[in-house]
Amino acid sequence: MFEQFEDVVIRTGEASIAVRHGGQGPPVLLLHGHPRTSATWHRVAPSLVARGFTVVCPDLRGYGRSRGPAPAADHSAHSKRAVAGDLAQVMRALGHARYGVAGHDRGGPVALRLALDHPGAVSRVAFLDALPLSEHLARITPEFATRWWHWFFFARPGIPERVITADPDGWYHGDPEVMGRENHEEWRAAVRNPEVVRAMLEDYRAGLTVDRRHEEADRAAGRRVGCPALVLWSLRDDLEELHGDPVAIWRDWMERADAVRGHGIGSGHHMAEEAPGPLAAALGDFFGE
Repeated sequence: MFEQFEDVVIRTGEASIAVRHGGQGPPVLLLHGHPRTSATWHRVAPSLVARGFTVVCPDLRGYGRSRGPAPAADHSAHSKRAVAGDLAQVMRALGHARYGVAGHDRGGPVALRLALDHPGAVSRVAFLDALPLSEHLARITPEFATRWWHWFFFARPGIPERVITADPDGWYHGDPEVMGRENHEEWRAAVRNPEVVRAMLEDYRAGLTVDRRHEEADRAAGRRVGCPALVLWSLRDDLEELHGDPVAIWRDWMERADAVRGHGIGSGHHMAEEAPGPLAAALGDFFGE
């Protein structure tokens, strides 16, 4: 995986972030979701490099090979604001003052936080199978709570750690043929690490508490995303079925409603692994404008 990419660890003060980066040209930051690592981009990143981009793929704070501080009682140590702060430092350390960002799943709210907290750095943003966390929580229905029950299970103190670490292979499921064997091996090593499991759970606990408050404060203050945005979602997943048109929801978060566009991708949830060609094409076209 990631031939001709450099693999480094960048310290941001309270965290150490494992990063793969390569290519030459306009920089693009790719943010993975749960429970993946930066290796999920192993089919997309080389395609973007071939199109003339510099591509940066970090493991988010606490995921994969990245490490952060111990969990805080209010979950702020794993807030999307803290994670976005890591990534802003990573990009500065790599010499990138302004860049595009794409965030999948849990990486989507991190991309939103980068766009809101560091607007001078983010030129364009893509949200993949993602909505603002507060929008999910404002739309809770029995169907949402039944299908996405893990959000609320993960919020329980201590219990999910014991359940998941007792049998990580039984809890998480990954197909090496679909994922790619090296990606699968890296992912499997990560989810078998109790420290990583705890950090991933803190990501969700922050989502229901401090992250929600940050997003609600943004809305109350009238803060909006000022750069162009692309919204992509998996047609064989349930985001659109549960919440309706994702583009319409994201329009409310934009300074200009016509600055966001999007469409579905013929894929299951992990689109970077299942539909890397269409995804890389859509991202390359968007970031190349």
